[in-house]
Amino acid sequence: MLQLLQTALDFESLGLRPEIFTIAPFSLFGLELGPFALRWYSMAYIAAIGMGWWQIGRMIKLPQPVMTAQQLDDFITWVALGIILGGRLGYVIFYNPAQYLADPLAILRLWDGGMSFHGGCAGVILACFAYGASQKISGLRILDSVATVTPFGLLCGRLANFINGELWGRPTGTDWGIIFPGAGAEPRHPSQLYEAALEGAVLLIILQWLHWKTGARLRPGLLSGVFAVGYSLARFIVEFFRQPDAQLGVLSTGLTMGQSLTLPLFAAGLWLIIRSRRQSVPGAPA
Repeated sequence: MLQLLQTALDFESLGLRPEIFTIAPFSLFGLELGPFALRWYSMAYIAAIGMGWWQIGRMIKLPQPVMTAQQLDDFITWVALGIILGGRLGYVIFYNPAQYLADPLAILRLWDGGMSFHGGCAGVILACFAYGASQKISGLRILDSVATVTPFGLLCGRLANFINGELWGRPTGTDWGIIFPGAGAEPRHPSQLYEAALEGAVLLIILQWLHWKTGARLRPGLLSGVFAVGYSLARFIVEFFRQPDAQLGVLSTGLTMGQSLTLPLFAAGLWLIIRSRRQSVPGAPA
């Protein structure tokens, strides 16, 4: 183990590829089609939405559910659109506006990559409250349910980032680390794995425990607030190890864009926690 911590690992030696499988070009009724590929990044979104759907389906079997099973089935379409549209537009606005102003049609090329968590988060929030309003149910309680499963999506997404060899970390300054293709010869932090652990696994365990073992689900906004605070802290810390986006670098504030965007999210989460704890909710522990 000590030897591993003193040796740089060549990423390409892991044999990881962005594609799960590829279908070569072919002809069908005179049309030339393909190539087609199923990528790990796409599978991460599919797995996250599917897992979230399944888990919320289990959660609404508890007393005082936020919605019915039929409403959940309808809501999944709303939240999927919120994730994809919000994530893409967030990336365009926050991280690379100049490129997409020069080539607006590139916004539609989702397969080229480029998604923002904070944009996706905004899209999901809008979806929760819009669907809640359409069904006359609490949008905030819907958001709480989504918050408890969102870390699974983050876990899948960050693992896919690692498999793609993208969003790598800063140089470690030692002989330990991973040498990523396109990132020079310096060993770098596998910051994608740090994020998968903190934003994904750790936050998932905390939120699931709060939902199943305490009365947090009966306090609208509490689980959403815990998620927002927990994600913000995890992202802020990992950004010190993650290479800033090339087109932005470190901002004049000394923070990265990722860190800057966590600040309002942290404040909103803290407000939700305080607000939820001040409310008197029947059936919820004090």
